[in-house]
Amino acid sequence: MKVVKSGVILMFMGEYHHAIDMKGRLIIPSRVREDLGDEFIVTRGLEGCLFIYPKTEWDAIIQKYKRLPDTKDRRYFMRIFLSGATICELDKQGRVNIPVPLMEYANLEKDCIIIGVDERLEVWSKDRWENFITTNEENLSEIADNLFATSLNN
Repeated sequence: MKVVKSGVILMFMGEYHHAIDMKGRLIIPSRVREDLGDEFIVTRGLEGCLFIYPKTEWDAIIQKYKRLPDTKDRRYFMRIFLSGATICELDKQGRVNIPVPLMEYANLEKDCIIIGVDERLEVWSKDRWENFITTNEENLSEIADNLFATSLNN
């Protein structure tokens, strides 16, 4: 399910550079604040980043997970994914307070990168993001070929 506002499907995109302060407050880019909504979810993401979901998108994800069979993988994933999940709001300065366990998980200390990835935002430490880009950049063409080769030819 996509967040729909005034008949338009919202998609997060872009890269934003911000700093997290000593109290764990991170400025959310003004361009995405309205689309994020009054309440949103911050949780552990994959590859060492945090995921931020609008509430409506989060609800849709949870419904999908509930339909999965009760397997060991589902239980393990849900434990890690949900135990870190926190309902958050922005303060008057457009900041979100990131809980300490999530800051530690994502290695957030000062410089952060916030990226839009379709239905969610991701928060990366600057070092992890730069390493991710460096490691995967040269494989981008191959990844694109693998993902889109069949769909582009149909």
